[in-house]
Amino acid sequence: MRSSAYPSLYQINTRILLEERGNQLHRMATLEDVPDDLLDSLAINGFEWVWFLGVWQTGEASRAVSRSNPDWRAEFVRTLPGLLEDDICGSPYAIRSYTVHEDFGGDGALANLRARLAARGLKLMLDFVPNHVALDHPWVASHPEFLVQGDDALLRDEPQNYKPVVSAHGDAVIAHGRDPYFPGWPDTYQLNYRHRGLRDAMIAELVRVAERCDGVRCDMAMLLLPDVFRRTWGELSVPVDGSTPVDEPFWPEAVTAVRRDRLDFVFMAEVYWGLEYELQQQGFDYTYDKRHYDRLRARDTDGVRNHLRAAMSFQRKSARFLENHDERRAADVFAPGMHQAAAILTFLVPGLRFFHDGQFAGRKVHVSMHLGRRPAEPVDVELHDFYERLVGCLRDRPELRDGEWRLLDCHPAWHDNTTSEQFIAYAWTGEGGGRTLVVVNYGSGQGQCLVNSAFESLETDRYTIRDMMGDAIYERSREELSDGALYIDLPGWHFNVFDVSPSGDE
Repeated sequence: MRSSAYPSLYQINTRILLEERGNQLHRMATLEDVPDDLLDSLAINGFEWVWFLGVWQTGEASRAVSRSNPDWRAEFVRTLPGLLEDDICGSPYAIRSYTVHEDFGGDGALANLRARLAARGLKLMLDFVPNHVALDHPWVASHPEFLVQGDDALLRDEPQNYKPVVSAHGDAVIAHGRDPYFPGWPDTYQLNYRHRGLRDAMIAELVRVAERCDGVRCDMAMLLLPDVFRRTWGELSVPVDGSTPVDEPFWPEAVTAVRRDRLDFVFMAEVYWGLEYELQQQGFDYTYDKRHYDRLRARDTDGVRNHLRAAMSFQRKSARFLENHDERRAADVFAPGMHQAAAILTFLVPGLRFFHDGQFAGRKVHVSMHLGRRPAEPVDVELHDFYERLVGCLRDRPELRDGEWRLLDCHPAWHDNTTSEQFIAYAWTGEGGGRTLVVVNYGSGQGQCLVNSAFESLETDRYTIRDMMGDAIYERSREELSDGALYIDLPGWHFNVFDVSPSGDE
């Protein structure tokens, strides 16, 4: 399989895909029914990774919570007109076992899907949910010591965070899975990463998962960091069976165990709170870049520019996105025009390019993970055409996947013109001679700037610069492209993605 320095990934909600496929087939669909033309399209458009979200077996107990929780149900009704009870399938992150969901055809159907992906040069990414398990996970009965436990006082004072259970070892009060800033997730139980037996069991689960895919996206991976875990759970994390607490980082141990046999296996972390670099150092190939997204959303041009000044060792491991299953839809968050400008600054910079199913069509409704159906929405034709051109650039320009990237300085076009502060510019250079120049006016008003030192070592005197995302074509001299004299004038939220080629070579 091909492997670019900066690959593209496409995320699919498995249950929703199969629900819609089943409607076409007039029967329940399984992973065997994932259409070949979908996989062909992803391969043809240059994607290297496909993340099938939520393939693992969930349970009835957690689904019952999803159906009975009044706050969740109110959200479901708001986002899915004509809500049916069967639409509430439960969260795919309340996992009962790492076997493929029986509704999806089981492990054999996943193996066949992976083979079909591989035949097209596509790699399969799946979920690993390390922080918590479903309410009816077998360990609740057989290994309650693997779980964080509270007491009757906590159950009385924080009923949203704890639940009484009966196990093979007697009655217990078990903590719901959570992060330190929100109430517990009532459809899950919290795993205790200070317990040696639990860590060994989860590494064994991860190794088995890795046998069935090419990479994993690790849910809320920062919650397992020792200082975060102790801060969240305190004395409750001391193992109840009297075993010695373990405070070494989990991820280096887990990554090493998988890579004993799979050196090329890829780990992607969902991570927040400024802990991205720490998880990269612990073995993750990619970490969510929520800070980049937040700064784009806040229209913080200077913040985006400074973020892109980070070391390339950090940037190449950043997973850049405008939406995913946890975030609101980009077409709902970003106004037209601003959306496209933000996409250029997300997907044409270094890192993993992370796209979400429905993003290209301009879907606006964010559907809960507890639902197995989404509402019908019209396609935004203009946005769809934009993404087709953007993906075409990533597919057809080798320098955007494997080239050298450089952030450029933007200077005032004349004295007292401060609109240059709205601009972000950068250049890609490939080994085969390809050159791409990107300039974005990430502001609402017309602006001008001079782009500094776009390219070095230019061979000829005249160059044609053609906007691959528009119709503009210009002739520029070697001096303008190399000596900081390239003049740019763009309306608010507009951009150029220039192919730079010697004149006469077209």
